[in-house]
Formats: sequence, structure tokens, C-alpha cells
Amino acid sequence: MKSYTEYKTFNTRKKYELVHITDLCTEVLKKSEIQEGFLLVSAMHITASVFINDNEPGLHQDIKEWLQQLAPNGPDYNHHLTGEVNGDAHLKNMLMGHQVMIPITNGKLDLGPWQRVFYGEFDGQRPKKMILKAIGE
Repeated sequence: MKSYTEYKTFNTRKKYELVHITDLCTEVLKKSEIQEGFLLVSAMHITASVFINDNEPGLHQDIKEWLQQLAPNGPDYNHHLTGEVNGDAHLKNMLMGHQVMIPITNGKLDLGPWQRVFYGEFDGQRPKKMILKAIGE
């Protein structure tokens, strides 16, 4: 069993942004030379996420609106009493999840026909890290 780890830093232009990272995941897998195993992709911040879904702009807008309904930005969250103003971003992270595990089969990401990997930023415009770790043989 072997592993390969790479870190990626994001600094989005907007506070809220969905970044398509499937190609990045594929590049990391290729560098790892792992043929069978898993690729862990994990946001290392509690106001960001990693998720798998379709790369379709209408769906991305739906996700944004859904998250805004469930965890709207702006209200007075208790978290804001600490001096922070990103309570909604923490809740959005909990809704979307902070990591995914992707199977590796025959040296390729074993994704379904429409599945793509995304980094979800909910409190951006500052550097944040993500870890990609390929594990297997």
C-alpha cells in the first residue's frame, strides 16, 4: 500500500463560489501512479466543502439558492457574537460536507457518467487549503 498527498490553496474572487476540480483530482491521481484504491479530497476549512454532482450551471444556481434558503447570509447568528460574520458559511459546510472519497479503478477516477468533483467556497476571498490524498496500490 502506498499514498501520495498534495495540497491545493484556493483564494476565490467571490465570497461564494463553486470551483470545478475534477481535472485537478485526475492530475493528482496521475502523479500518484496508484492503480487501485481511493482518492480522498477534503477541504481543510470549516467554511468550505467538497462534493460530487453534475457540472450544470442551472443546478449550481439551484444549489446556491437552496443553501441560501437553509442558511441565509446576514442574520444574527450566535456565532457572530464572537466577532465573526460567517455563521451561514459554517452551516453551508455542514449541509454540503467537507470531503469525498472517490474510488480508483485501473488508474482512473471511478466516477459515474455525470459525476464531477467540486470545491464549494462559502466564505472566500482569502487563502484556504484542500488536501488530496491517493491511497492504494
